[in-house]
Amino acid sequence: MIEIIPAIDMIDGKCVRLTQGDYGKKTIYNENPLEVALEFEDAGLKRLHLVDLDGAKAKKVVNWKVLEKISAKTALHIDFGGGVQSEEDIRIVFESGAKQVTGGSVAVKQPDLFKEWLSVYGGEKIILGADAKNEKVAVSGWEEGTELWVYDFVENYVDLGVRYAISTDVAKDGLLQGPSFDLYKNLQDKCPDLKIIASGGVSGIEDVEKLAEMNIYGVIIGKAIYENRISLADLHRFLV
Repeated sequence: MIEIIPAIDMIDGKCVRLTQGDYGKKTIYNENPLEVALEFEDAGLKRLHLVDLDGAKAKKVVNWKVLEKISAKTALHIDFGGGVQSEEDIRIVFESGAKQVTGGSVAVKQPDLFKEWLSVYGGEKIILGADAKNEKVAVSGWEEGTELWVYDFVENYVDLGVRYAISTDVAKDGLLQGPSFDLYKNLQDKCPDLKIIASGGVSGIEDVEKLAEMNIYGVIIGKAIYENRISLADLHRFLV
């Protein structure tokens, strides 16, 4: 059964969504992310993908107080990403209640540090962020492109102990035009044992059904929930 992972993206401590990672295309959905997290929990959801967009831009964790509040007031299994780029950042995030941390930019720019995290915390706690634009890795809140082929990038880290990867096709994110099924199929073919978490583009429950049929491990859903394309009741059939 596919893991359903609702997303809360934060700017200035508020629940927002961007379109294609563009900070100029921001929609505020709720001033209080805790309220949103409690709604998810009340609907029977067990997990939460919490993204610090301020942190992604600042290259350090900014909104850790929101993480602390949500982890204290809910039992959600939180994975946290955005701006985790130092030993201090990862310490703050785990101490604030995250169960997993997603590292994307750090895996590209500071591979030795990311490998150290894998060694210290283990593959169950460290998720590889493998966001792609035209199948090349994108970092720093998608503001920077690279020449790294995403499949080779992921395979290299799987060999080093990565067990989970969140992959967003930047071209699809926030557009409600469907996920990048080909990207995930190619990742599956390259890394059959990897727990792939699809993110970006989910527009309706049929997208979730197709990802489940593909045996994708998990799916992050953001805008489709906030824009009422998918109701929390729609997701009940996927909950264990």
